[in-house]
This record gives sequence, structure tokens and C-alpha cells, in this order.
Amino acid sequence: MRLILNTCLYYPKVFYRTRSRQIDDTLTKLLSSKQEESNRQSIHKNEHVTIHDKILKIPRGTRDYHPSQMKIREEVFRTIIDCFKQHGADTIDTPVFELTTLLREKYGEDAKLIYELQDRVDDDDNNEKLALRYDLTVPFARYISQNKISAMKRYQIGKVYRHDSPKMTRGRYREFYQCDFDIAGCYDPMIPDAECIKIVVEILDKLALGQYKIYINHRKLLDAIFTVCGVPDKLFRSLSSTIDKLDKLPWDVVRNEMINEKGLSPEVVDRISRYVHMHVGNVNLIDQLRNDPQLSSNKLAIQALHDLDLLFRYLTLFNIIDKVIFDLKLARGLDYYTGVIFEAVLTKYQFNPKLDDDQIAVGSVAGGGRYDELVEKIDPKQRHVPCIGVSIGVERIFTVKEHQQTQLKTQSKTVETEIYVASAEKNFLEQRMKICAYLWENGFKAEMAYKRNPKLLDQLQYCEKHHIELCIIIGSSELEASTLKIRDVVTRNEFVIPRNQLANEIRIHLKKIRHKLADNKQQ
Repeated sequence: MRLILNTCLYYPKVFYRTRSRQIDDTLTKLLSSKQEESNRQSIHKNEHVTIHDKILKIPRGTRDYHPSQMKIREEVFRTIIDCFKQHGADTIDTPVFELTTLLREKYGEDAKLIYELQDRVDDDDNNEKLALRYDLTVPFARYISQNKISAMKRYQIGKVYRHDSPKMTRGRYREFYQCDFDIAGCYDPMIPDAECIKIVVEILDKLALGQYKIYINHRKLLDAIFTVCGVPDKLFRSLSSTIDKLDKLPWDVVRNEMINEKGLSPEVVDRISRYVHMHVGNVNLIDQLRNDPQLSSNKLAIQALHDLDLLFRYLTLFNIIDKVIFDLKLARGLDYYTGVIFEAVLTKYQFNPKLDDDQIAVGSVAGGGRYDELVEKIDPKQRHVPCIGVSIGVERIFTVKEHQQTQLKTQSKTVETEIYVASAEKNFLEQRMKICAYLWENGFKAEMAYKRNPKLLDQLQYCEKHHIELCIIIGSSELEASTLKIRDVVTRNEFVIPRNQLANEIRIHLKKIRHKLADNKQQ
């Protein structure tokens, strides 16, 4: 200690410098430590934000549905299902994923869009390679084969998945619904095919989306055209996928793909062009193709033209011939098609049905065709079960209906509650509960506030916000007189009815309100 004091007395500068360096070092360490802590907090904060950003972002090509959108979706589904049932279809459901081996080599070039699932290391069934279903057709063929079914008319609604480039504004997603109607079994030619096209017309007419056309072609006719034009057999399916792009791309782009990617000569491609650009009307085009020197001797072409002639005759009987167009450009890229193929396209849809000129082109909203060999390829005993089916593209339909509702500036009723039970005074919770129980037991859609003593104004505002037709108001005077006050939420008119006549009176007033709403819509 004495040595330290002596050092301080005799060497003050040395002591000062030493202590100063120690203090500086200490401060530096403290500042450095504080900076590191600040950096750690900053990193943690950034990580926290990043994590939350990831949690709050849905995957590309998917969407959430809000209550008003769900209301539209339910109405569209109801229209489609009613039509399917009207035509005598049963319904089934299949797993959302299938064995990858089942899905491979069924979709041609589109097979690259299949979502394959990654195996877990500890999975006992790791020999089962799985993939999300690409459509509902191949699973249906598997169902037919596995259950040894020889004839069936079925519909199915479910989500399918495609690793595609999404275009949300045009109703193109990676996860989306398909609504399928299929007829499996051996029947006389073109009768089921005509009914499937008739179903498309009925659904699109009922949904009132706007102007549309149904384009029709035949895969065997397309194959015959490829043959007479000099296309090698091995390129038929691949070339069908290329031709199918003509509804989105100009001919020059498609022509370059045929030459540069498929390896066809310009002469062959030009011969194909002569056929796919023919436009002479349905019956006249059939006659012209029958008189074609090369096609007239091709068996596939003869059979296909006979099928189309028969199909157009049946569509005339179904009163829908004005809706269809024979189009040699239509190819439908999927590999499993073998016969008639068709696609419904909205040429113009209306944002506002009251304005004829407020329209815009959309694209395909339904498609399908005959696939006679798919079950046979899947079935272990190679049973032959011909099939024809149609798929409704509901996502694009949802998009159109949402735009229409936005343009009309109408708020849809998202809850189906028709009666609200309210109280004008305090301590009426038990009375409200009794009346709700009575209404539910009698089949009414009713609800009440989840508070013991809600304010009457809040209850009435809830009714108006959710477009509830009637409101029952309970008070002391009504309780003593065994009556109930009923309020028409729209007109705000009120009337009193005996409590023992509640069910009958409610039905009468609801009927009047709905007739009035229907009349207003027609006007």
C-alpha cells in the first residue's frame, strides 16, 4: 500500500496514464458489450419481423376467402351441384394425394406441374412416393378400376394442385377447386358426350356470366391431320400440347416452337396451319374435311367426322347448337384424351349486367372430353371402361361473380340468420334464451346477443348490418300480456302478436318479406 502511495506521489503522471488507460479499456469494453447487445437485439428484432412476415404471408397461387366471397362461392357451388344432380349423378370423394406412379405419364408435358411430396426419413411407408392430385379425372379412373365398376355417373368437387405460374387476377391458382361430372361405361356413341356439353350450357346460363362459346374438336381427327401432314407418331401428344397454346399465343410463336423445339420442318408446319385455321361453320367444315383427298382415306379421320356429325345432330336436339363451334385449333394438352374434346370460353363477361357495353374477355371456364383408355391403362386386368367428362373452372367463375357484385355495389347477406331475439330492458337473458330455443326447435335460423344486458340500439344495429329480416323485442309489458313485439328490420315497422302464435306469424311475415325482395330484384 505504501509502495502504491509513493508511486502516486513521485510518479503522478505515470499513475494517471495507467489509470486512464485502464478506464479507457473498461469504457471500451462496456461500450463494445453494449453495442454487441444492441446488435443482438436488432438482429433478434429483424428475425422477429421476418418470422412474422412469413407467418402473415400466404403461399403464392393461393387465397383466403372472406365471408362475402364465401357466399358467392356457395351459391356457385349450389348451382353446379343442382345441375349435376338433375342429370342423375352420384357423388364420391378421393384422397387429396395419390401415388406418384399413378399420376406420372398421364398429363403429357403438364406432368412437370405435379406437386410431389417429400418423404420423411422415419416414415414406415417411405416406399410410397406420393404427390398432390393434379386433377380429379385420374383419381376417378383409379376409383373405377379399384372398385371394379363398369358403369357410373358421378360428380366430385375438390381441390387440386398445380405448380404453375399463378395469375390471380384471371382466376389462375396453384390450389383451386374443380367441379367434375363424368359418365363411365359402354354406351351408344355421342349420347353421353352431348349430355356433358348440355350440362355446361345449363350451368353457364344459370350463372349469367355473359357471352360464351363452346369449342369442339376430336383427338382422332387431330391425330389424322398430324399423320397426313407428315408428323412422326411419337410427337402426336407433345404436338397436341403445342397446338393447345394457340388460344393464348399467336401462330408465329407456336410455329417457331414446332420447328425449333419439336424439330418439324417448315413444310410440315405450314400443312398443319392450313387445317387448324379452317373456319367454315360446323356442318360445312365436316363436309369439307370429308372431301379432303388425304383425310378421306384415313380411318381415324372418317371415324372422328362421323362422331362429330352425330354429336352436332344431338346438340341440335338439345337446343344448344348455337352455342358450339367446331374448331380444329382446340387440342386440350392432356395425354389421356382419345375422342371428342371441348372447351367453354367466356368471350365477354359483364361487370354490370345492366350495362351491355361494360364487358371484357376472360377465357376458358369449363373443359372436358372423352378418355376411353385411361381406366384400361390403370386397371391390373386391363378392363375397358370408356369415359367422358367435363370440369367446371369455378375459380374464374368466382372472379367474374365477385367483379359483378363489386360493380353492382350491393352487400350480400353472409349469415343466414332470419330472426334476432332482442331485449329492451335489463335482466331478460333467460327469456331471450327460451325464445331462441323455441325458434331453433321450430326450424328457424335465429340468434341473440352474448351479453346479459345488451343495449337495444346495439342489437338493432346488428340486425341491420347483417341483413336480418325480423327482430323479436322482449319487454316487461309484452311479458305480462303474453305477447311479443316483432320489428321488420328494413321498414322498421313494428307489430304485436300473441306469444302462442309466434311460429305461424313469423312464417307468414318472412314469406311476405321474401316475396317483396324477389319483386324488387326483378324490377
